[in-house]
Amino acid sequence: MNSPAASTADPSAPLAAPAARSPRSGPPRAGRRIRRHLPSSPWLFAAPGLLVVGVFSLYPFVSTVLNAFTDRRTLVPGHYVGLANFRELWHDDMFWTGLRNSTLYVLGVVPALVVLPLLLALLVQRHIPGIAFFRAAFYTPVVASIVVVGLIWVWMLDDRGLINSVLEAVGVGKVGFLSDQWLLLGSAMAVTVWKGLGYYMIIYLAALANVPRELHEAAAVDGAGAVRRFFTVTVPAVRSTMVLVAALSSVSAFKVFSEVYLMAGPAGGPAGEDTTLVMLVQRVGTGLTGRVGYASAISVVVFVVTVALMLLVLRADRREDA
Repeated sequence: MNSPAASTADPSAPLAAPAARSPRSGPPRAGRRIRRHLPSSPWLFAAPGLLVVGVFSLYPFVSTVLNAFTDRRTLVPGHYVGLANFRELWHDDMFWTGLRNSTLYVLGVVPALVVLPLLLALLVQRHIPGIAFFRAAFYTPVVASIVVVGLIWVWMLDDRGLINSVLEAVGVGKVGFLSDQWLLLGSAMAVTVWKGLGYYMIIYLAALANVPRELHEAAAVDGAGAVRRFFTVTVPAVRSTMVLVAALSSVSAFKVFSEVYLMAGPAGGPAGEDTTLVMLVQRVGTGLTGRVGYASAISVVVFVVTVALMLLVLRADRREDA
């Protein structure tokens, strides 16, 4: 008796052809899904950041440049006046006073913020007990509010403040730190340097960490002292960082506002002789009768000068590389 399997199998019957597959389908893979990324997907992620930059940076910049060529006021739409605002700047004594003070601020602050934080970083990079406390102490002015810092220094430098009280006690007499034109400007520079030391110290600490210790050891073996190693090893190794610090501090110093405003007052010191360019922008362009067009022209000058300062620093660095 034949089995059911033998009865159903017919050797003469043709074999069944396998199912046809599309040449594009490829071998099937379990658990694999095809995902398609739209070309605009990266822009969707970048859109929030671009929107913030456009609204708070790009639009105000373009608006300021356009307003510089108009006579716009706070509540009055302006009309195109060409270069009239810039010609008025040329004959404005207060503009030249602000330009002088801002330039002096750069010349007084930038060298100190390039050299002093480097020396401070060399001191606090040593691994000795309690050094973390001094690092935090030096960095504390950076995180402190500039308004609080300015008011503290005003109280200290006032005629009846702490410093003048000490000077009177030792028989020197009072010093008009806040009433003399040049002493007030120098006091504001000192506050700026004191507040920026910790910030640039951190930048130098990161740069010093990348200096190979073998260079100092080789220089010491050759008989170089600490001062010679500083100029022959440390300074060349952190020169690019010094250029960065010079560029950042020069731009910040030229745009100084808070320190001078808090110490000199809205009037800009005696007869306004300590007014800076940014203070002049605030004074001219605010209020119900503020001259927005004229203040915008001053802002354009500030922008051009700050860009020129950065280019000069970078060009000097390239000349040293050559």
